[in-house]
Amino acid sequence: MSQFDVVIIGGGPGGYNAAIRAGQLGLKAAIVEMRDTLGGTCLNVGCMPSKALLHASELYEAANREFEHLGIEVAPRLNLKQMMAQKDESVTALTKGVDFLMKKNKVERFLGKGRLAGPGRVEVEGGDGKVVTLEAANIVLATGSEPSGLPGVKVDGDRIVDSTGALSLGEVPKTLVVIGAGIIGLELGSVWRRLGAEVTVIEYLDRICPGMDAELAKAFQRTLAKQGVNFRLGAKVTGAKAGKSKVDLAVEPAAGGAAETLSADRVLLAIGRRPYTAGLGLETVGLVPDARGFLETDHFRTAAAGVWAVGDVIHGPMLAHKAEEDAVACIELIAGKAGHVDYNLVPSVVYTTPEVAWVGRNEEQLKAEGRAYKAGKFPFAANSRAKINHETDGLVKVLADAATDEILGVHILGPQAGELIGEYCVAMAFRAASEDIARVCHPHPTRSEAGRQAAMGVEGWTMQA
Repeated sequence: MSQFDVVIIGGGPGGYNAAIRAGQLGLKAAIVEMRDTLGGTCLNVGCMPSKALLHASELYEAANREFEHLGIEVAPRLNLKQMMAQKDESVTALTKGVDFLMKKNKVERFLGKGRLAGPGRVEVEGGDGKVVTLEAANIVLATGSEPSGLPGVKVDGDRIVDSTGALSLGEVPKTLVVIGAGIIGLELGSVWRRLGAEVTVIEYLDRICPGMDAELAKAFQRTLAKQGVNFRLGAKVTGAKAGKSKVDLAVEPAAGGAAETLSADRVLLAIGRRPYTAGLGLETVGLVPDARGFLETDHFRTAAAGVWAVGDVIHGPMLAHKAEEDAVACIELIAGKAGHVDYNLVPSVVYTTPEVAWVGRNEEQLKAEGRAYKAGKFPFAANSRAKINHETDGLVKVLADAATDEILGVHILGPQAGELIGEYCVAMAFRAASEDIARVCHPHPTRSEAGRQAAMGVEGWTMQA
């Protein structure tokens, strides 16, 4: 029986960053992962491969639609096999990088399915059925999440796929139906739309991207529709029948009404994710997840002594970078330090074109809280760099307290929004005022000036629109 200071179950962003931090702080650490490669969903079948396809498909569409106007004459042809191969190469390089970091920080790796086996014990069952038992004063559950299912829609990995399957289709479908207008569905739907598919998104709610500022969500939907994405909002899928070449979907109004049949070559089920907490032996330490599968924690401590949890298995944004922050704070608490994460400062990003990014409160939340606020807005159509680059869709919105001017939330629809939001994450961490951003010199011409102009707009002195 091997003994450790900390054993981490799960090798995703939460797990491997916990292991790295443990090694840095001198803790004897082990990481348990059932995949052959570390990195979890994010590196293997999520964030990273999807970004590889988003990038490649953006360039393909640019070559087809924009290059000629820029004075570049080419005749692009899609080589989907090579596009998938370069995606896989990137994923392999990243997972090997995580392996290197485990060795660098003296973390022992165990390949197999890990489960709790009573207080201070973890059993690891390998692919050959052999079981290894590990002992540790602290056990961190970082098992992440898996795609949520939908009654009546069975994922078969061929005609009906989840996010994993949508990353590896062998051909571009003529028609693709995406069930769910959240981040994953819109990102992957946009990939296949750029490559030639006719994409229809079906969403139960009467809007896309719940949690996104409503004004930006409407503008975002208009932009995607202009690009060719079809939307069926306020609709629910009650069943799916997959045939050899088509899928027939039963669709009806969410508010009730007559059903209709919608056919497509492929269907992507992307209605969200659920915590991966089943089969972890939680009962052996007296832990019971809630109805949705989440574990309750207090500063990452579960109700079981010595058992901690981070990332998608606990409440908060189900995002890779949130899991990383959880992991660092959790290990620092185990080591006797003062770990902490402010979930209000965890940004969200949709990596479509244009991107959408936000941090902090949106207008609907501030109104519900009764918080008096001011809003400053600036369109990318008035930003010189965006105009030169033909990236004029979208805007920046800054929300600040009406009395103190403290920045409460920032929402960006536009080019490189995921990069631009970082400035405001830092500003909000220091409880900056909108005037602080408005008075800081930004380089010209850059997209970042749109963020500054929006900050100026909070007090009504936007200068360039």
